[in-house]
Amino acid sequence: MTSDDIPRRGPYGLLFRHVLSRLDPERAHRLTVRALQVAHSVPCGPTLLRTAFGIPDPMRDGRPARTVLGVEHRSPLGLAAGFDKDGEVPLALLDLGFGHVEVGTVTAKAQPGNPRPRSFRLVADRSLINRMGFNNHGAQALAKRLARARRTERGQRAVIGVNIGKSKVTALEDAAEDYRFSARLLAPYADYLAINVSSPNTPGLRDLQSVEMLRPILEAVVQEAERTRTRLRREVPVLVKIAPDLHDEDVEAVARLAAEVGLAGVIATNTTIARPESLRTDRARIERIGAGGLSGPVLDVRSREVLHLLRAVLPEDAVIISCGGVSSAEDVQERLEAGADLVQGYTAMIYEGPSWPGTIARELLAD
Repeated sequence: MTSDDIPRRGPYGLLFRHVLSRLDPERAHRLTVRALQVAHSVPCGPTLLRTAFGIPDPMRDGRPARTVLGVEHRSPLGLAAGFDKDGEVPLALLDLGFGHVEVGTVTAKAQPGNPRPRSFRLVADRSLINRMGFNNHGAQALAKRLARARRTERGQRAVIGVNIGKSKVTALEDAAEDYRFSARLLAPYADYLAINVSSPNTPGLRDLQSVEMLRPILEAVVQEAERTRTRLRREVPVLVKIAPDLHDEDVEAVARLAAEVGLAGVIATNTTIARPESLRTDRARIERIGAGGLSGPVLDVRSREVLHLLRAVLPEDAVIISCGGVSSAEDVQERLEAGADLVQGYTAMIYEGPSWPGTIARELLAD
């Protein structure tokens, strides 16, 4: 690890170099979540967070909003699933400058995930490898947290998507009912539901991306979203999140199925199981790390390719959320110009720090 590999801008660069980079990534993540919880719980905490990172008060923010999936987004950049699996700090994350936050992945049954260590930094590549395995407290616990958040004025205005996955103990043939259970509990509190069938860290999960196995899952979740619409008179759009490792024809097949079943759109892409030769990190270390999903700038090219494929196949009004390899305001703008309706990031914030989403939002506004 050289000095050129580590973030150097401002106080966060010092914190990363001298503290965070020396901690296990999962421990550093838990400390970050705890710090956000504390900051958001003190009197005037939300205002202090927005002030510290230059985020306008949403009640007084006169900037034009982007309406996607039936709700207004103050920034086109949202936080991808994986950071706030259990919905502990969505409002605090929004106060950092994200336009929306996708909580999860959550499963019908609580589960501990894979054995540790299961999260690894590739600092030279500003990337991560994780094999977390959908560690979460379950759909019922998340529903309770989101219900509490939605009872507040800030929570009612917050744009929160919910990413749902298959419980590890559930057989593949029973996957549709597993997803249905989570959708039934969480749809009332979600601005949209994202169906995750593309994580590489649950055995057999990616097999569900085949059209034959995917159809009943999509139909089950859409049915639950429709029941919520009937009961609460509120639309709950449904999207499916796909892997970058799908062949082009499979991407197109999933897109056609999504349109046929009535999904609102597609999130592309998840992490990759590939280990490209372009990685700067020592190959021996990558081999020692082993299995897991790789995220970071290395996903940029394939994520853009999948975006173009989807835009060509999906109906004009279908929503595409582009995710993977997003680091800068320029990246966000290019994805939007290529046909994305919204953009998501995650890994870049690990290396750039909590000011990253607000900086992106301001730079986009200045263009």
